[in-house]
Amino acid sequence: MVDEQNLNFLLSYCISALKQCSSWTHVEILQALAALFYNNGPKCQKYLPDLLGRPGLLVQFSDPAQPDVELRRAAVRSMANLCLSVPGQPYLDEPYRSVCFQTFLSVLQSSKTSDVDDITFCMLLQNALKGIQSLLNGGKMKLMQTDQIGALLAVLKKCMFHGLPGLSIEVPPALYPAPLPQYDKRSPVKQEQAEPASFKQTGNRRKKSKGKQKKGEEEGREDSGDAGNESVLGADMLKLHLGDVQNSPCPDPRPRASGAASVCAGKEPLSSQGTGWKRISSSESEYSDAEGGIQSKVRSYQANVRQGALACFLSAIKSIEKRVLYGYWSAFVPDAPGIGSPQSVSLMTIALKDPSPKTRACALQVLSAILEGSKQFLSVAEDANDHKRAFTPFSVTIASSIRELHRCLLLALVAESSAQTLTQIVKCLANLVSNAPYNRLKPGLLTRVWNQIKPYICHKDVNVRVSSLTLLGAIVSVQAPLPEVQLLLQQPSSSGLNNSGSTTPRRFHSSEQWRKALPSEGEPLENPAGCVSPEPCWLLHLCVSIIVLPREDSCSDSDVNFPSLSSVYEPCPLRLESLQVLALLVKGYFPMAQSYFLELGEVACRCMEEMDPSIQLHGAKLLEELGTGVLQQYKPDSPTAPAQRVPVSLVVTFWKMMLNGPLPGTLQNSPYATLQTSACDALSSILPEAFSLLQDDQQILCVTLLLGLNHSENPLVKAAAARALGVYILFPCLRQDVMFVADTANAILNSLHDKSPNVRAKAAWSLGNLTDTLIINMQTMGQSFQEDLSDLLLLKLLRSATEASKDRDKVKSNAVRVLGNVLHFLQPCHISNPRFREAIEEALQALIGTVQSEATMKVRWNACYALGNVFRNPALPLGEAPWTTQAYSALSSVVKSCKNFKVRIKSAMALSIPSKRECYGSTEQFSQIWSALVVALQRSEDTEDFLEFKYSSSLRTQICRALLHLLRLAKGTDLPVIWGTIRDHGEAIKPYILQYLSSGGEDSDPGTPMDLGERERGLQGAIDHLSGIEKQLGGKARVRVSLYLEDVLTNHTSATELTEA
Repeated sequence: MVDEQNLNFLLSYCISALKQCSSWTHVEILQALAALFYNNGPKCQKYLPDLLGRPGLLVQFSDPAQPDVELRRAAVRSMANLCLSVPGQPYLDEPYRSVCFQTFLSVLQSSKTSDVDDITFCMLLQNALKGIQSLLNGGKMKLMQTDQIGALLAVLKKCMFHGLPGLSIEVPPALYPAPLPQYDKRSPVKQEQAEPASFKQTGNRRKKSKGKQKKGEEEGREDSGDAGNESVLGADMLKLHLGDVQNSPCPDPRPRASGAASVCAGKEPLSSQGTGWKRISSSESEYSDAEGGIQSKVRSYQANVRQGALACFLSAIKSIEKRVLYGYWSAFVPDAPGIGSPQSVSLMTIALKDPSPKTRACALQVLSAILEGSKQFLSVAEDANDHKRAFTPFSVTIASSIRELHRCLLLALVAESSAQTLTQIVKCLANLVSNAPYNRLKPGLLTRVWNQIKPYICHKDVNVRVSSLTLLGAIVSVQAPLPEVQLLLQQPSSSGLNNSGSTTPRRFHSSEQWRKALPSEGEPLENPAGCVSPEPCWLLHLCVSIIVLPREDSCSDSDVNFPSLSSVYEPCPLRLESLQVLALLVKGYFPMAQSYFLELGEVACRCMEEMDPSIQLHGAKLLEELGTGVLQQYKPDSPTAPAQRVPVSLVVTFWKMMLNGPLPGTLQNSPYATLQTSACDALSSILPEAFSLLQDDQQILCVTLLLGLNHSENPLVKAAAARALGVYILFPCLRQDVMFVADTANAILNSLHDKSPNVRAKAAWSLGNLTDTLIINMQTMGQSFQEDLSDLLLLKLLRSATEASKDRDKVKSNAVRVLGNVLHFLQPCHISNPRFREAIEEALQALIGTVQSEATMKVRWNACYALGNVFRNPALPLGEAPWTTQAYSALSSVVKSCKNFKVRIKSAMALSIPSKRECYGSTEQFSQIWSALVVALQRSEDTEDFLEFKYSSSLRTQICRALLHLLRLAKGTDLPVIWGTIRDHGEAIKPYILQYLSSGGEDSDPGTPMDLGERERGLQGAIDHLSGIEKQLGGKARVRVSLYLEDVLTNHTSATELTEA
């Protein structure tokens, strides 16, 4: 390290020396400058004009016209070191960044001349790549301009293949967003050498070098040769590999890689080109020792360039918006070659052909980064139906690319022998599986991945085993449940791993013994028809055996990297991944897992009893998924037939085991907040029907634990406890207990004032649930429950929710829900109580203000719904109090003009709730509501957001319902205004009313279905009501409203008769 004073002195000296000394000294001076710049960039700001300004020294020396390549390289290296960022220090100003970026880009775009040796040119490229990477990482540079992105990606693609044996391409100066790959010029002459000779020669060399392949970074890959020429290897070759994997599994698949690669190399026209870079014995060498050393060094430097380009590409991916990056998808991701045309080079070309395992791993990391977050882009892919058109749709192109990615990655998996690179291949496959839309693709892709990854679960390297489980987890979680994956899960355990000498068969046997040893309580669970295979689920038993059974041998040299509390079990990362896969399996394919419901509960218990907190955490998450799976089965809209559900008695047995096991201790005593949070979530997943059948002391234990944790000092635990209480308050056996309701309300009110926004949001949600139960109890239990509930508690609820309605939107959306429920619940004694009067007024003003506010649509939607709840309370002076006018005015404004149609729907619904004409106030107020609804009906198709259009039909249904409701309540004084709007707009709204009468099933609120007959009866009721009023009033002018409605009904009846005829 150099202090700032000496640094300034040395920099001034070097810059002066560059200006004054002879040119032969410049290279060494620049090397000294590079050393000074390293990690000192922010301290060199005042020298930047001399170095990077318009006549800057570094700019001059790094110019492409500079004849001395060593001088140019030294200048580029200095510039790259200057671009290194130092944490906490200011970075280069924008003009200097731009100068450096253009300099590095011009270096990478330049071609090697004959007078420059390979190693120097490689070092020049490396320095430029490091410089660009520093700009992208340290300068947080965002690549926005298309020409800038295209130029950078072009040079990166060029450098990615620099010196790759057997491949010579010319990349255009810039890449452009395109759905098809841009043409890469290649040298076809070199690729078409005699295939038989190359096959024979390659085979001989592989045999001779086989014993030396376990040393050095390039171990074992040479034998695969050019195994990855994607354009030649056909589907039949892939089937051969897959067949080998399925029929001859083994705990360590690496020995098979050589055989697979041999076949690949034999079919490969480029394999003769590969002989130049394969490791060969001295007896076959055409070079002297010195020449061989130079060639080896050149190959090493070229590999470093490729690695540098890929590392730079990884940084570029983070600097380019994903939607922009995917425009260049075809330039880097393989696509199936057309008939008679070569396949474009891609990242998979490197992953399959590069002799360096590290470079192959880098290419796979880049591909993983591209695939990460690509779900939306890939979702357009579709090839489920064979297209027969004159053109290829973009959806088919993307589907073809996805298929080719699967094919190439599976080939790479077979041919790879480096454990580190193998891990990257499997991770890349997992990323692909997580993002591909298999429900839109022809089935079969996941089957190939599934069958080929099975042997790698028994690989001797722990990292490979962990990543293999991650891939299986991705398969069982993607678009679950997929029919293809269901079939794979039903495969017998003997498929793919039997007779291999691996640990798996004995594990399965032990797992069965473990299962039989469990206490058998409750009813036996019948297998749901068509869901569970006669044999146990292979993946489920594999995961269980890894989690709970002792290890059988030393599986990996890399186990030392994962020290655990006990070496009895498998390495911790492997057990954790197995737990995660198990949880995903339960979540996505619960019918498959429910046959082992109690056994999986036992697994969760055992994990929560262990000392390792990470194992405990994932045990709790498994428990939560098991509970959630049962809850999903018992939902009213569940597709699971009652006979196929987990019996309630078995669920009770399950939860008794949990509550007598480690769960209460974890909730009470664990020092790990994340673990307590997951345990809270697990406890909230209990089935209400099962909870009611638990013993009283166990019910009390659950409630006591949650009420206690609601006072935790940790916000994560407190939020989870508040949410769990919000779940419990909905249980039928608890919600009618006034004492439990009061205790829960006080606990949640305490959390509603917490300083953590997350705690407040969860508390507001739970308070919304609690006030929902107040309404349910009021309707089912009557006045007795209302009298038992404390007035003071109701007042606290009202005031706290009013205050919370001023909080952030996540809290506010449920706070207004609470206000609507409490105002609906209040009795005449509360409304007349002076203590309540001010709180009620403030609560109503909060609701009205929220409806009119610019809050998120969910908040306004809930506020409209809450006002509708308020209107249901007959004890409130609706139509008389001053707030009535404000409420109707706010709803009338929203129903006409809100951008969000769901808010409009709820406002129209609220306006149709008052049951008496007096509730709507004066004639003027009634007229304003009527006119607003007529205008809203005419505007029901006016929207700037196309996504809102799908709600327009529901909106019209709700507005028509509100209009007919008003007509059924109208007084004689209201008719002039009603007739005025019908006279002016009757023809415009008539089609909407006819559509309302004729179209069923489009109601916005699923809880209030209305059949067509009921709609007709509603219209007839309005006609009868208005006819009676008009007869009393007399006069022709007022008779026309009922006549208009009769005309509408006649038109509807005629249209219906024609349709039926």
